[in-house]
Amino acid sequence: MCKNEPNNVVYVTFGSLATLNEAKFLEIAWGLANSNQPFLWVVRPGLVHGPDPLPGGFLEGLNGRGHIVKWGTQKQVLAHPAVGVFFSHNGWNSTLDSICEGDPMICMPCSTDQMMNARYVSDVWKVGLQLEHGVERNEIAKTIRKLMVEKQGEDIKDRALKLMEKATLCFKEAGSSYQSLDSLVKHILSIKSFTFGKQSE
Repeated sequence: MCKNEPNNVVYVTFGSLATLNEAKFLEIAWGLANSNQPFLWVVRPGLVHGPDPLPGGFLEGLNGRGHIVKWGTQKQVLAHPAVGVFFSHNGWNSTLDSICEGDPMICMPCSTDQMMNARYVSDVWKVGLQLEHGVERNEIAKTIRKLMVEKQGEDIKDRALKLMEKATLCFKEAGSSYQSLDSLVKHILSIKSFTFGKQSE
């Protein structure tokens, strides 16, 4: 990834619990390939039901444009200047990691709070795009190109950077997140009637 220009790599990972069937996995693979953008895809053990469904020679046919790894340190990868888009399941930790690095998102929620997180990303904060018609290779490729090479992507990137600035301010000593956490810690430390979960006598 070090050889790539800034903001031109799609980073793809779906967390530690999500699973995909073979059909969805292949649609994502071909969508990434057809986008003509460099990508780094985390395919952890257990992501796909059954054996690796990638057709023989798939990666070789991309001439070094695509890389698949078993795991990655997400925050470090998202902080890399080459990353331009985060293709995610939109778990809360992943969503926050992306916001804190100013990376636009492609949203593919799988369950629970991911649905709401994805809607906030795409419809409220407008720092990403959600796949609206299921996991389909043409839509995936089209969405990647929208974010990476079209004017819409530039606007979304600008909003993502502005949201990153707001998040950074929240984490500073005078920021709202810092103050809320500090207030909680002080409150817990002020409770002297309980010690290690048992009421002191």
